[in-house]
Amino acid sequence: MTMTIDHLIPESLGGPTAEANLWLACSGCNGRKGNRISARDPQTGEEAPFFNPREQAWNEHFAWSDAGTHILGITPTGRVTVKALQLNRKALVEGRRSWVKVGWHPPRD
Repeated sequence: MTMTIDHLIPESLGGPTAEANLWLACSGCNGRKGNRISARDPQTGEEAPFFNPREQAWNEHFAWSDAGTHILGITPTGRVTVKALQLNRKALVEGRRSWVKVGWHPPRD
């Protein structure tokens, strides 16, 4: 999986190229995010911001499915991030399934 440096607030929206605004992301997720910082919550239809890993705790917005293979959005921010970045696309789920089988996944924190 190819990784890339992501601007949490895209440069096109005035985000700086500074450590506080940069994060390592897979190229697939980064490409799906594009120059957006929010999307419509599939549950409420309201606009919600994407998850910001520099400022927010993962477990406050996401949970693992019982099988440990799918990411579940548990807040508007979590749901829009899962949907927009397609965090449960087939290749990712298959990778997680393999990690579950050998005991590497899901994370225990």
